[in-house]
Amino acid sequence: MTKDGNLHAEIARIASALERLAPSATPAPDFSKADAFIWQSSPQVFVAVATVNRLPMALLKSVDRQSDQLLSNTKRFANGLPANNALLWGARGMGKSSLVKAVHAEVLDQMVNSGTPEEPRLKLVEIHREDIDTLPACLTELRASPHRFLVFCDDLSFDRDDTSYKSLKAVLEGGIEGRPTNVIFYATSNRRHLMPRDMMENERSTAINPSEAVEEKVSLSDRFGLWLGFHNCSQNDYLEMVRGYVAHFGLAVDDETLQREALEWSVTRGARSGRVAWQFIQDLAGRLGQKLDT
Repeated sequence: MTKDGNLHAEIARIASALERLAPSATPAPDFSKADAFIWQSSPQVFVAVATVNRLPMALLKSVDRQSDQLLSNTKRFANGLPANNALLWGARGMGKSSLVKAVHAEVLDQMVNSGTPEEPRLKLVEIHREDIDTLPACLTELRASPHRFLVFCDDLSFDRDDTSYKSLKAVLEGGIEGRPTNVIFYATSNRRHLMPRDMMENERSTAINPSEAVEEKVSLSDRFGLWLGFHNCSQNDYLEMVRGYVAHFGLAVDDETLQREALEWSVTRGARSGRVAWQFIQDLAGRLGQKLDT
C-alpha cells in the first residue's frame, strides 16, 4: 500500500473511532405519549409519566379562592389567552402542589367534555429545584412544540450563594427571548420572596447600595403575576378535610370516632393541614382494611 493509502486508512480509522465516542443525537421529544412529563437534566430528556400522583379538586378543602383563581388562569392559558406565571406560597402541607396537579387534570377534563380536539393538549412538565439552571434548555425544547405547557417546580427556594435565581428571572420576564408563548410557569414555595430572610439581610449589610441589593432578590417573586397565599387551617377546616376524604372513599367509621381520632392524630403531629389530614386517612383506611383508589 502506498504512503498516501496508509494515511487515508489511518484517517478513516480515527474518524470511525471518533464517531463511536461521540454521543448519539438526542431524538426530538414525543409529547403525544403522555399528558405529564418530568424534565431530566442529565441527559436532557423529557420522561413521560403514565399516571400522575394527584387528587381530584373536589377533595382540596379550604382553598376555594386559590382554586378558583388558579383554575381561571390556567383555562385562559390553555385557550390561548394571556395568563400569568403563578407563585403558590405559604404554610406547609396546605395543598399547593396538589392544587397545581389537580388544576391541570380539571382543565384537561373540561377541554375533552367541551369537544375540544385532543391534540394539541395542555401538558404538565415538572422540573426539579436542583435542575432550575437548565430551565432555558427545557424551554427551548418546548418552544418548538404545538402543545401548550404548564411547567411546574415544587418547593422552589434559593439559599445563600445560589445564583441560579438570576437565570430564572431572565426566563420568566426580561430576557431577549422571554417565556415562550406556549409555556406558563407555576411554582410552590414556603417563602413569599423565595429567599431566606438572613440572605436578604446579608445583602443589605454588605452591599454598596443596600436597597438595590435587596430589590434584586425580591424582584424574582415579582416575575410571578399571580400570587396565591396558603395559610394554616383551623380545626374546623381540618375536620372538613378529613370528612371529605371519608365520604369520597366510603370509609366505614362513625363521625364521633372519626373526629376524636382525627384530632388526636393532629395533636401527635403538632399541626393541622391538608397533608396531616391525608396521612390520617391513610392510617385509618389501613386499619379498616380498605383501599384508597383515587
